[in-house]
Amino acid sequence: MPANKYALLRYRIIDRCLTNPGHPFPSKETLRLACEEALYGSDGERISISTIEKDLWAMRNETDLGYYAPIEYHRDERGYHYTEEGYSINDVQLNEDDLDAIRFATNTLIQFRDLPIFQQFDQALGKIADRLAVAPNLDTEGMEKYIQFESTPHAEGSEHLAPLLHAIRTKHAVQLSYKKFSDDTQVSTYNMDPYLLKEYRNRWYLLGWDRDKGHIRTLGCDRIQSLHPSEDLRFHMQPSFHATDHFEHALGITVLGDAKPERVEFLCDPLLGKYLTSQPLHHSQRIVESSGEVRVTLNVMPTFELLQWLQAHANELTLLAPQSIKQSVVKTLETALERQKRG
Repeated sequence: MPANKYALLRYRIIDRCLTNPGHPFPSKETLRLACEEALYGSDGERISISTIEKDLWAMRNETDLGYYAPIEYHRDERGYHYTEEGYSINDVQLNEDDLDAIRFATNTLIQFRDLPIFQQFDQALGKIADRLAVAPNLDTEGMEKYIQFESTPHAEGSEHLAPLLHAIRTKHAVQLSYKKFSDDTQVSTYNMDPYLLKEYRNRWYLLGWDRDKGHIRTLGCDRIQSLHPSEDLRFHMQPSFHATDHFEHALGITVLGDAKPERVEFLCDPLLGKYLTSQPLHHSQRIVESSGEVRVTLNVMPTFELLQWLQAHANELTLLAPQSIKQSVVKTLETALERQKRG
């Protein structure tokens, strides 16, 4: 990769450090280490302080970049920061060369969107293609009067992704402090062997082996308060864990240990049946239509996400099996009804 490409990557890493609310006012050494770690890892090349100094100057002054980043050194905090609140180089307007590069890359990718390896990105590629179709110059100013795209919210906890990914790749254990979603007042400490990062509904999750409890644990990255990779403690992945099939019978992010999947069967209204045909709940889904009746079967674990979906569509379906899930849905709906009566 040419040197200028490495520089552009360093600018992004520096920007990420300067906009990280968890670790404000990074020093030159902090920036140097962040760039070195992200680009080369623990066994690669080294980046000098002078390189970081040149990068900071370029981000402030380089006309071709067009950032003119408001970076200043804070004497009291002994570190660098953006003097303009909310600033990021990611918000800088693109020049014509940048626009051409994006158009070229997008049109190239769209040609391969039907290939299996790209199908997981089909929705994203389609959205980019739609934006190019309605605004070929990517100038979307005022467009919201006529057309609105769904916006993806910023995923909290994304600042932990890079160090976690490095720990996963190099098989280094991590220690992290964590606030449970159900209790903001309690902070727990976990010693984990990180296995996998997974995104679900705009949230990132870490799956790993809990060294203290001896089982796979799933933690929301947005609830991680601090993260400390161990350079001395390495791990070997449990032979029973396979990332490709861990979620085979899961509807969502929850996996119930060694629990076996169950056959879930329900009748639903034709309109819901059409929706499920276009947007299947799970790869095991089967739909049979007969005499105006739509019968849906799934082979999944009875997880929270499954119950939540069934409850949300309770007025459009009749749950046939299993009885345990039906009883759980009925109980939840009865509780909801009593609560509304008291309101």
